[in-house]
Amino acid sequence: MIQQPDCDRPALVAPEITMADLVLPNQTNYYRTMFGGDAMAFMDKAAAIAALRFCRLPIVTASSEHIDFRRPIHEGEIIEALARVIYAGHSSLVVRVHVYGEKPLAAERRLCTTGYFNMVAIGANGERLPVPCLLLEDEQARCEWAMGERIHDAIKERRSRGSTDRLLMPEAPPES
Repeated sequence: MIQQPDCDRPALVAPEITMADLVLPNQTNYYRTMFGGDAMAFMDKAAAIAALRFCRLPIVTASSEHIDFRRPIHEGEIIEALARVIYAGHSSLVVRVHVYGEKPLAAERRLCTTGYFNMVAIGANGERLPVPCLLLEDEQARCEWAMGERIHDAIKERRSRGSTDRLLMPEAPPES
């Protein structure tokens, strides 16, 4: 095992967490496939649990990053999320979430969605809290670390341009 680069805090291995549920009719559209928003909420919850189990600190979702809806998940199917922290910064974590759909009577399971969530450890007064360093167990963990680092760097770059984000948002109406 190797520790993430340039980290002087205690180091931990990130456990992979699994969550499962059934897709019910109220979670589907007219094609009887799961609403993307419901899938994202499920993924966000899995990411939060993975982050909490890794750092054992209060965390919040700072952003959802690159989510690919590859295949639909149908009404009545089992939905399963596998989530793991793949990158640890000073107070932020990047969590990878794979979502599988499964036909319960046929035992046919397929990867449907992959997404990345940026989580931040926050104290009671809103201050950022340092998270543990990440121990990388194998080559796959090192590859995922590199992906998480690219995502983290892209987030930092996007946030450093904060004023340009306002160009995409409409002006607030004048107060009367």
